[in-house]
Amino acid sequence: MKQLLTLLCFVFSISLFSQNYFPKNDGVKTESHSYHAFTNATIHISPTETLENATLLIKDGKVISSGKQVQIPENTTVINLEGKHIYPSFVDIYSSFGTKKPARAENSNSPQYDASREGYYWNDHIKPEQNAIEAYAFDAKAATELREAGFGTVNTHIPDGIIRGTGSLIALSPSGTDASRILSDRSAQYLSTSKSVTSRQAYPTSLMGAMALIRQVNYDADWYAKGLSETKDRSLEAFNNNKDLVQIIDAGSKMNDLRMDKVGDDVKTQYVIVGGGDEYELIQEIKATNAAFIIPINFPDAFDMEDPIMANTASLSDMREWNQKPSNPAVLYKNGVPFALTMHDLKKSSEFMPNLQKAIEYGLDETAALAALTTVPAKIIGKSSEIGTLKNGSYANFLITSGTIFDTKTTLYENWVLGNRHEIVPMNTKDIRGDYELQVAGTTYDLKISGEISKLKASVKTDSQTLGSKIAMTDDWMSLTFSSIDTTKQDFIRLSAKIANTSNLNGSAILPNGNETTFYAKKLESKDAEKSDDSEDKDEKDSKSDIKIFPVTYPNEAYGFTERPKQQTILFQNATVWTNEEAGILKNTDVLVKDGKIAKIGNNLSAGNALVIDATGKHITSGVIDEHSHIATAAVNEAGQNSTAEVTIEDVVDSDDINIYRNLAGGVTTIQILHGSANPIGGRSAIIKLKWGESAQNLIFPDSPKFIKFALGENVKQSNWGDYSRSRFPQTRMGVEQVYTDYFTRAKEYEALKKSGKPYRKDLEMETLVEILNKDRFISCHSYVQSEINMLMEVAERFNFNINTFTHILEGYKVADKMKEHGVGASTFSDWWAYKYEVNDAIPYNAAILHNQGIVTAINSDDAEMSRRLNQEAAKTVKYGGVSEEEAWKMVTLNPAKLLHIDNRVGSVKIGKDADMVLWSDHPMSIYAKAEKTLIEGKVYFDIDRDKQIRESIKQEKNELTTMMLQAKNKGLKTKPVVKKVDEHFHCDTI
Repeated sequence: MKQLLTLLCFVFSISLFSQNYFPKNDGVKTESHSYHAFTNATIHISPTETLENATLLIKDGKVISSGKQVQIPENTTVINLEGKHIYPSFVDIYSSFGTKKPARAENSNSPQYDASREGYYWNDHIKPEQNAIEAYAFDAKAATELREAGFGTVNTHIPDGIIRGTGSLIALSPSGTDASRILSDRSAQYLSTSKSVTSRQAYPTSLMGAMALIRQVNYDADWYAKGLSETKDRSLEAFNNNKDLVQIIDAGSKMNDLRMDKVGDDVKTQYVIVGGGDEYELIQEIKATNAAFIIPINFPDAFDMEDPIMANTASLSDMREWNQKPSNPAVLYKNGVPFALTMHDLKKSSEFMPNLQKAIEYGLDETAALAALTTVPAKIIGKSSEIGTLKNGSYANFLITSGTIFDTKTTLYENWVLGNRHEIVPMNTKDIRGDYELQVAGTTYDLKISGEISKLKASVKTDSQTLGSKIAMTDDWMSLTFSSIDTTKQDFIRLSAKIANTSNLNGSAILPNGNETTFYAKKLESKDAEKSDDSEDKDEKDSKSDIKIFPVTYPNEAYGFTERPKQQTILFQNATVWTNEEAGILKNTDVLVKDGKIAKIGNNLSAGNALVIDATGKHITSGVIDEHSHIATAAVNEAGQNSTAEVTIEDVVDSDDINIYRNLAGGVTTIQILHGSANPIGGRSAIIKLKWGESAQNLIFPDSPKFIKFALGENVKQSNWGDYSRSRFPQTRMGVEQVYTDYFTRAKEYEALKKSGKPYRKDLEMETLVEILNKDRFISCHSYVQSEINMLMEVAERFNFNINTFTHILEGYKVADKMKEHGVGASTFSDWWAYKYEVNDAIPYNAAILHNQGIVTAINSDDAEMSRRLNQEAAKTVKYGGVSEEEAWKMVTLNPAKLLHIDNRVGSVKIGKDADMVLWSDHPMSIYAKAEKTLIEGKVYFDIDRDKQIRESIKQEKNELTTMMLQAKNKGLKTKPVVKKVDEHFHCDTI
């Protein structure tokens, strides 16, 4: 007790004798330290704690007390808020408030490959040393807009770079100094997938490059923290200093959410993820991240569908987005995903509340909505005791409203921040909104006054027309001007009235001829007012149930599944089976699929509970495998350096690509997504199964062998990139060889250091090249010219490894004997030639010659269109070179499986292998053959009968959505022009 009294005396003495230590040059001022008491209000202490007819007591910017029995000190300013509500002000933890927009770097005639800074990280886009507080200046105009949207606190940062440095927590107080407004000058570290606009440094040029860079920074920071660097790096020092902060990363879409969370897992960091508003499409995968999210509510406008030709070009996915996206917050809440809401991505602050009200209309619980604006962001940022509630000791950041916060009829009167008042609408403002019967000079009009109480809108109509009108309220005076009925004249009727009550309006009117008279407007009872409270509740529920939200499919676009396919036991009877094994082609044979595997092959197999399919006259093959594809990816080239072995296509698999479905319709079940040919040493590959409707991670072939893309020729030496890019090494075919020699020499040195037990810096690029040296990773090399083909085999032999596959290999027929000796396989085109200079010597007999030399030869696509008719491409080798039908078929099934080292699981119809199979209507290499069913691991991912049915359902859904959009336009809602969605098809040289 004695210690407590001593402490109290000490605190009192500090407050009594504390003095300002800075001079004042603005005269004598009295600082206010008085209490404010807000009485008789409904106080929402937090989203889940509400006090009726209570008092809120504040002093010096803090909440002192709240409750029904609050003792009000003498000399307190008392404000009676009878009938009104008090809420905590909103918190936005993803903002750039008060920071100047970074200036874009000037254009140049050549790309920049090296960093422009000394003493910092080697990449300009890594800026953890940035501190928002150093670039911050209070923006009074922006602060006013934010306060009027309900916000009291923002977490601001500099939106520039992949790693952007620290943010600052700012109170939007209308008065006071920055010393009081800055609640934290190091509140979080921010990251993104976007490069800095202030630097032209080329790397990274892709999403996968950005992901690899974030990983490498983390590894470098760990190494630097151990004191192993010989040079000072201010960026890595800052990054290490920021590690204890909340890490907020701007992902921007459902797939990037999952990608960035995976990066976080790799570097043992749980990111707070800024989403894209489409998380509802992959909600189970989003939930499994265990991340907290920051969610924008920038819902799309409806398309203007009045032009039927343009309407027909609208994609179903875009139309669904308009219908489904407002439900995103509700879906997150119902699935237990913690999220805060943000104004990020909104064009105007005035859009925020209407969009939030729309989200509530689409099912978001109001308590959850309030939490997403108060307690959740406060918790994420670690400031629950200071902001987000009105508990004792928290900052006095609160809103005064006329009713419940999210009701469309509620008016936001005031927003107090740090105990400083910002008036938005005077509390004594009369609410004259409603429907009226207006009588002026013997004429009756329909008058509707709507909008926000501070921004009224008026509609004046007669039986035959709508008249132009304008309304304004100043204090208690209303002025209304509208055009006369005679549209041939530019005449107006002007009304003015002193508002005594809000039931009826009356005042003076100036007619077009200048005469003055009176007007009278009788307020009409709204339909809602005639109903009981119970019926009002019922109507509210009915209005929500009237909103039709189309169900999400997998993927959420045309041809998606309402439920993901499940494994089935299927018995195919009496088919012609192309085994690709010693048994050859079996006539009138049954195949039983069970538990995702090929269970039995024979005659008169028993069905049991299996689904029986009569395959008489039809053919069964293993699924087509494409060794060289660029579909189903969000990026294809990381072109920022001459070696990018650190990047991987697995990071950017795009499970929504419609080409997956199109390939299934062509009998394709497995593909290798290769990095492009922008550099001699490209990125790592992704081998995926085309499981349409699964998440990107579930597409990746389980335990697949590791591959990487190398490239030779015109692309890597940049001879076809234009003069702008002729600066990066190498610029000649000789230089390409030197790149390989240099990098493998470095890799050997790196491995030697790693094995020595001495400290070493983990290098993702070198780790990958060491895997090649140790024959743990295989090379698939883009190649054309025989001299370079020979060169790369010699380099590989010099470093004691083999090239796995030469892809394209259009001059392979010239060096087939050397390829055989080296042990390399070939994946080629059937009949492509002369599409660029280094292909002039290509011949359609290439595949046959390579095959006859004993080289494992496959036919690939390298093209989204060709990939779905590889069965016909294989047939060309029968014409060009006389390859047998069975061997030709193996070129798109078993042979690519061998090249990818997955032939123990796929590539042939063999008992025990994965049930990746196709039921063809005809001979599989016939131009008349159609894939009727395509199975992967016993699940039917393509069915031609379902395809026919779903085309009709797509048509019906688009018609219904079109009608809904037309109705939205008729209601006066904002629309936008239809823009035809054009999917980009990636090729080797796509940058």
